[in-house]
Amino acid sequence: MNEYINYEISGSIAIMEFFHPSHNSMNMDLLETMSLAFSEIDKIPQVKCILLKSHGERSFCAGANFEELKSIKTPEQGLKFFSGFGNVINSMRTCSKIVIGRIQGKAVGGGVGLMAACDIAFGTKYSSIRLSELSIGIGPFVIAPAVIRKTGLSAFSELSLKPTVWKDASWAKANGLVSEVFDDILQMDEYIDNYLKEISGYSIDALSENKKLLWQGTENWPQIMSERAAISGRLALNADL
Repeated sequence: MNEYINYEISGSIAIMEFFHPSHNSMNMDLLETMSLAFSEIDKIPQVKCILLKSHGERSFCAGANFEELKSIKTPEQGLKFFSGFGNVINSMRTCSKIVIGRIQGKAVGGGVGLMAACDIAFGTKYSSIRLSELSIGIGPFVIAPAVIRKTGLSAFSELSLKPTVWKDASWAKANGLVSEVFDDILQMDEYIDNYLKEISGYSIDALSENKKLLWQGTENWPQIMSERAAISGRLALNADL
């Protein structure tokens, strides 16, 4: 299959799914399309929540697409690429709809950033995570605000400074990245279906105001992420890919 990002609207619920044949990694086109999709859904009045999911069973998102990373030849190209992750996270942050993550499998690097940018997320026992950036000569600079917001600085330090170590789903739950962990996808999806029915019955205005509360103090993220994307872009020129 070719890469894609699709979304569909069912009443007050939007379901957004993404796919890339390389373990659901993200390239610039996918990042731009996803950012625009969140903005588009935000303008649909009846939608109250967005379920973010990826195709397949064991990989939620492998982060930055390595083939595209290898093609970066200038700091400007690097800035543009890594700004894509910042733009997606900020579009999730500013979207007035509640974003719910379906984390069915592993998340690496920028995938952990997407996971952290969800307002609430659910996973399976296969939802292990890793911030691998230091091991290839870059760092998780752009996604750091989103991850730290959920895990705190101490847990982020452990993740970022042990780039070869996988943290299991129990660790992700204990550190705020997922709300519940299930034995398999079937159990998780049944729970999510019931949760979507429940949350879609709440007041859309109350949900929107609650979303604002969750993201207080993040107004400077666009500037921070742009500055950090420049750092990542510069380091990517010598990354060990």
